[in-house]
Amino acid sequence: SAPIVAAKAIYQPKPVYPHLAIISHIQGTVVLQAIIGKDGTIQELKVQGGHPMLVNAALDAVKTWRYQPTLLNSEPVDVLTEIDVKFSLGE
Repeated sequence: SAPIVAAKAIYQPKPVYPHLAIISHIQGTVVLQAIIGKDGTIQELKVQGGHPMLVNAALDAVKTWRYQPTLLNSEPVDVLTEIDVKFSLGE
């Protein structure tokens, strides 16, 4: 089997909590499916689930995230992954 080095987040700012979601006391997790490219940037994002008031904030944040690329045999490769973005009013 080939040695695999998994992607590691190197830039991961938190999403901006939507004001309407705060005053509506909405919390939860937005689940996204992402392709992390060979250069460590997010290439594709698809919403798998989450409260509609939180989805856009999660998408906007994750689009800016950067990763150390996944390596397969010391070569960077695209990788499909699931990303959970948690929104909690207590944080």
